[in-house]
Amino acid sequence: MTTTYDVVIIGAGPVGENVADRLVQGGLTAAIVERELVGGECSYWACMPTKALLRSAAALRAARQVPGAREAVTGDLDVAAVLGRRDSFASNWQDDGQASWLESVGVPLYRGHGRISSGRVVEVTAGDGSTTTLTARHAVVVSTGSSALVPDIEGLRAAAPWTSREAVAAKEVPGRLAIIGGGVVASEMATAFGDLGSSVTMLARDGVLHLAEPFVGERVAGSLRDKGVSVRIGAEAGSVKRNDDGTVSITLVDGEQIDADELLVAIGRTPNTQDLGLETVGLTPGSWLTVDDTMRVVGPDAAPLGDGWLYAAGDVNRRVLLTHQGKYQARAVGDVIVARVKGEPVEDERWGRHAATADERAVPQVVFTDPEVASVGLTVAAAEAAGLRIRAVDYDLGATAGSSLHAEGYQGHARMVVDEDRKVIVGFTLVGPDVGEMVHAATIAIVGEVPLDRLWHAVPAFPTVSEVWLRLLEAYGR
Repeated sequence: MTTTYDVVIIGAGPVGENVADRLVQGGLTAAIVERELVGGECSYWACMPTKALLRSAAALRAARQVPGAREAVTGDLDVAAVLGRRDSFASNWQDDGQASWLESVGVPLYRGHGRISSGRVVEVTAGDGSTTTLTARHAVVVSTGSSALVPDIEGLRAAAPWTSREAVAAKEVPGRLAIIGGGVVASEMATAFGDLGSSVTMLARDGVLHLAEPFVGERVAGSLRDKGVSVRIGAEAGSVKRNDDGTVSITLVDGEQIDADELLVAIGRTPNTQDLGLETVGLTPGSWLTVDDTMRVVGPDAAPLGDGWLYAAGDVNRRVLLTHQGKYQARAVGDVIVARVKGEPVEDERWGRHAATADERAVPQVVFTDPEVASVGLTVAAAEAAGLRIRAVDYDLGATAGSSLHAEGYQGHARMVVDEDRKVIVGFTLVGPDVGEMVHAATIAIVGEVPLDRLWHAVPAFPTVSEVWLRLLEAYGR
């Protein structure tokens, strides 16, 4: 059976869904292929269920930090209720709702493994072994995402460790949890399982959130230790063994042994391109896909493959491994395919409608640890590495009037990184309770390249924690 559409999309996560939506809105036909659940990693094993795991404890902490509310708190977390709420946000790992949405917007869903068999042709193998051939008139979009990386540590794979998927979907809270890694997933899961009652040991060889500003890792690591997490900076696993009783033993490179009931590996991601048919277009199976700013896949010479029919959006292109940036790329790629098909102007210049320019220097991120971390743009180290002449301005977030109202003993920190030649902000980092909701203002300032002299007129409401903007500008010296 062969069916033809304008565009065929491989991968029905949030990126693929958004590509399909933009294509249909633009008047093209599109089909989407998915081998797992419609909605992808974010819906079932990442963004939504992880934040559900973290939110209940965060709300409890917030109540306990405000006199009057604190006295009303009479118990601890109900673990079963937390896990139940997590299940609901993962739709109990059923994709009926999102599959129905595809149907409602006129996008046929082909369940099975999609593989490029030749130019513009995708072969779909269903669970029962039957195959369907989909031909694209104009483009194929790869949005297959990424999976957790399991490193080559002796005995690790044989020990069947948790990755982020198993941790997020856990039905029980382990008494002892060891975590290899110190990045976002490791830090959030250390926070979540520590709050849920696990005795957590975190083996953070490179530090905690080491890609962020240094003060971020220091504060998050300190908070984890305060709640009883053993944070082992510089510790590195040399070998792993799953014991007969089901427990796990991790031997560090220095010979020390750590025992746990479960082990979570959270050190990075690998692209889902192992069996995608990349060899048919001259690329290496299992590799990340390099794209231009319109998400068109390019070869080693940086030129589009063939006549430019292959696109890749989301994690799989390794530009930014964040759902919101993947959806941003999806909007760009959906719209640019429509423009190219219809012969309309392609706006692929910097900040053009069809270019994912924000991927370069304006990526926002929130880490839902205790305290929260919110950042956008460049750190001091990244800005200096980019050759910018910069100045960093810091302020104690707890010194604003709004913070004292928000929580008793509020502690936090803010930093803005200024490009001294253009007098605009190129980086902004916040760490403190509930700072995630403050990051979009900084994102707008960076994307809009708003001069500091104009930002002076953006008056923060009193008394809010956002008054830190005024204090940072004062510290900079208008």
